[in-house]
Amino acid sequence: MPVISAIVICRNEADNILRCIQSLDWCDEVIVVDDNSTDGTADIARNAGAKVINHPFESFASQRNWAMCQPVVQGEWILHFDADETSSPSFASAVNDAIRTASNDCVAFALCRKTMFHGAWLKYSDGFPVWIMRLVRRNTVLFEDSGHGEVPIPKIAGTLPKIDEPFIHDAFSKGLSNWVERHNKYSSYEAGHERQSEQPLMFRQIISTDRAIRRRALRGLSRRLPARPVMRFLYQYVLKFGFLDGRPGLQFCLLMAIYEWFIVLKKNELESA
Repeated sequence: MPVISAIVICRNEADNILRCIQSLDWCDEVIVVDDNSTDGTADIARNAGAKVINHPFESFASQRNWAMCQPVVQGEWILHFDADETSSPSFASAVNDAIRTASNDCVAFALCRKTMFHGAWLKYSDGFPVWIMRLVRRNTVLFEDSGHGEVPIPKIAGTLPKIDEPFIHDAFSKGLSNWVERHNKYSSYEAGHERQSEQPLMFRQIISTDRAIRRRALRGLSRRLPARPVMRFLYQYVLKFGFLDGRPGLQFCLLMAIYEWFIVLKKNELESA
C-alpha cells in the first residue's frame, strides 16, 4: 500500500488541531505546517505525534505547494486538510480503496466535504457536493490561488477521479465572531481579486456539462447582477433548496449574503479610489 502523508496548514488553531490530527491517525504521517502560531498550536500538534514545520502563510495554494516540496514529507500520496476539517472512518476507508486501485495516470482525486453549522449538516445551502482537489500524487500537480482561496479543480496533466465519501468541515468551530472576522478579511481579498481578474463571460461555460467550469461561470455571472447579495441568498436558500436545512440553513444563507455585500462594498470602494 502506498504511503499516505496528511498535510495540515494552520495558524492559531489550538481549539481544532488536536481533533484534526487524531482523525488522521490512519495516515502514515501527519505534517502540520504552522504559520507562527502564538496559542500553543505547534506544541499541541507535536504532543499529538505530528511532525511540525513552520512557514509564513502567503496563500492557501502557495502554502500547500511549499509543504509538498519539503523533505520531511515521505508519502507518494498527500492528503491536504485545514485545521477545522476532520476525517471519518468511512472517509478513510474510501481514500484507501481509491489509492489502492488508482491507475498510473491518476494524479489526484476530487473530494467533497460536509459543512457543519450548529451541529447540522448544511447539505443544501452549501451546495453539496462541491468538488475540490485535496488528495494528490506527489510531484504531479500544483494548487492555484483564486481570491482568498484556491481554484477548486486546477488544470492537471492526468486523470482526477472523484471520491464520493465526504470529510467534515466545521467552519464555525471557533464561533460566529471568528467566522465573521475571517470573512471580513476574505471579502477584502475577493474584492481585489475580482477587480483585477474580471473577464468576458462565455455562454458555453455557463451551460458546460463540467460542474466545476459551470460553477465558475455562474459565479462570474452573479458578480455582474444587480442586488448581488439578494441574488446569492435566493440562489442558496431557494434554488439550491437551502430551506430544507431548517434554521441553520436560513442563518447560513443570510451570513453568505452579508459576506457578498461586503465584497460589493469593498469592490466599489476600490473602483472609486
